[in-house]
Amino acid sequence: MRPEIPFFPPDLFEGDRKVMLDLIREIGLAPEQKFILGEHTRRFEELLRESLGAADVIACGSGTSALGLVLRAMDVGPGDEVVVPAFGCAPLASSVLEVGAHPVFADIDRRTMVVDPDDVERRITHRTKAILPAHMFSIMADMPRFTELAAEWGLRLPEDSAVAQGAVLGGTPAGLWGEAGVYSFVQVKSFGMPGEGGAVVTRDAELGHRVRMLRNHGQDGQRFVHRVVGTNSRFDEIQAAFQVHRFAGFPDRLERRAAIADHYTERFAPLADRGIVPPPPGREGRCYYVYCVQAENRDALKDHLAAQGIGSHVYYPLPLPHQTAFAPCAPADERWPNAEYASRRILALPIYPHLDDADVERIADAVCAFAR
Repeated sequence: MRPEIPFFPPDLFEGDRKVMLDLIREIGLAPEQKFILGEHTRRFEELLRESLGAADVIACGSGTSALGLVLRAMDVGPGDEVVVPAFGCAPLASSVLEVGAHPVFADIDRRTMVVDPDDVERRITHRTKAILPAHMFSIMADMPRFTELAAEWGLRLPEDSAVAQGAVLGGTPAGLWGEAGVYSFVQVKSFGMPGEGGAVVTRDAELGHRVRMLRNHGQDGQRFVHRVVGTNSRFDEIQAAFQVHRFAGFPDRLERRAAIADHYTERFAPLADRGIVPPPPGREGRCYYVYCVQAENRDALKDHLAAQGIGSHVYYPLPLPHQTAFAPCAPADERWPNAEYASRRILALPIYPHLDDADVERIADAVCAFAR
């Protein structure tokens, strides 16, 4: 019997096990006993800042908290509306609610599954404070258009780039199109780690400085002196050191993900008339943290793969305005047909970089066999 190919592999960091254990011992026994926001975090932030050409990078507790920090730093709050995608991860709505603002849901493009700029513009009102585009799966949002919309309407432009670290569109990295972007380092992301963490990236040094204060209880360098009401969203020193170690291999891991995606898309392109549609081909504005197909018989395809020992995952089974938590924010008579369509059809396939060629071929063969 052939071994299973899990969707969430248990061995993502197996090659760096010894490094991690050594770092735990080294940092745990260091005389300074500094476990958060120390020299390793500073080095990690500087490494990202230099690689991106950003004005500032602020490592924080998670991608979700990074998004909340950005909204707070932009003074988004009660009485404000923020236009967000109707299809995506919960923090798109919850982070807006947590600062006291109101999320307004915009529909997505049916083919790319990223938020539709025309629908975003249609939902802008005098109460709109910000638009919050999010990159989805392997495709960046239309950031040139959103930049124009923000300028035209005088709106703040945070960028949810949590899934897109490493993607570049028009020469600009994901995260630096908006006033500030966020990354997530949870293990399955493109630069994931064995724990929780995130970062805010920005070209605006003043905005970065405000985020830096907010993540550490409003302190501005001097301990126990609080300039603003902040929160605890600090970064772990062991994880920072581990990410510094792994950064050199990041481009190769991105390339492997992209190569797998290229192969999948080539194999699946002929299946469109049989009910399985791959994402549009290409590498511009792409970062294959997840590879999703749209399938007419999604659940049957998922069962077919499982029967052959191949894991898959549904991102996301419901649009955000249909989720119990966020339904009160959505007009009862409103529809988001493309988000609803995507939720019924989407299925993610394994694409982690240490899949070998035989595994990739086995997954592609299984999908093609189902279509036949």
